[in-house]
Amino acid sequence: MSQHPDHTDDLKIVGKRYYGRWFSALVVLLCVIGMIHSMVNNPRFEWGVIAENFTGASILQGVLMTLELTVISVVLGFTFGTVLALMRLSSNPVLSTVSWAYTWFFRGVPMLVQLFLWYNIAALYPTLSIYIPGLGEVWSAQANTLISPFSAAVIALVMHQSAYAAEIVRAGIQSVSNGQLEAARALGYRPAQIFRHTVLPQAMRAILPPAGNEIIGQLKTTAVVSVISLQDVLFSAQIIYQRTYEVIPLLLVATLWYLLLTSVLSVGQYYVERYYGRGVTRKEKRSWLRAAPAANKTEGSVTHG
Repeated sequence: MSQHPDHTDDLKIVGKRYYGRWFSALVVLLCVIGMIHSMVNNPRFEWGVIAENFTGASILQGVLMTLELTVISVVLGFTFGTVLALMRLSSNPVLSTVSWAYTWFFRGVPMLVQLFLWYNIAALYPTLSIYIPGLGEVWSAQANTLISPFSAAVIALVMHQSAYAAEIVRAGIQSVSNGQLEAARALGYRPAQIFRHTVLPQAMRAILPPAGNEIIGQLKTTAVVSVISLQDVLFSAQIIYQRTYEVIPLLLVATLWYLLLTSVLSVGQYYVERYYGRGVTRKEKRSWLRAAPAANKTEGSVTHG
């Protein structure tokens, strides 16, 4: 019986060539280089003016106001939103209906309209008071003195944020399977312990990604307070360019500050998500920049059994 010689060792493995991928990458890279070259060499950008005003006292004061509004609205908004989410999940029809109506209204009305309504609340209620049956009026104040631009901005931002936070928290809680709850009850956990030790840790993994996006969005939403002359970073830039007529450079100063702040929040979101994702994420963590070359290498190689 004759045997044919095995020539498999003489085969040459040739990796797959991605001509279209490299061509498209080259085109995009040339476009990016052209855009950067245009921005750097265009004298109308006035980069010297941008550098001079980037850390100006007025701009930094506006940055602090933006951060203050963001922190207050996010903390109070997610606190109130958690209460609304629990009300929505309650078997009590009154609580559930009130939570639904609140979310429906404040998600349906644009943020700018809400801000104007709170800023002009004195037109509807000139005097704000607390009345207790049997005791009468125990407190009252003029709405114009009580509702300042800052307080109107805080109220509008918190109301707006809590409506979106309620839906995020509700979806996270509902992502926990009933089997987990039944197992916790079988172990003798009380309702508060079930929520703290079983529901919350698992719900956080579903809550954090949209919550992080919502926080970043809320930071940018604070820019609307400039319309009621509250000195955030955008209003600070407007004050300067109304005096110097350097509109574009000052708008770019505000743009760069927003990009810087959102980038810091994005990095924080990444590490918080990684912390709560322990035990369920893949052992090998790669960014999309590192994963792409690895995928190409796998496609162009041969695996032997």
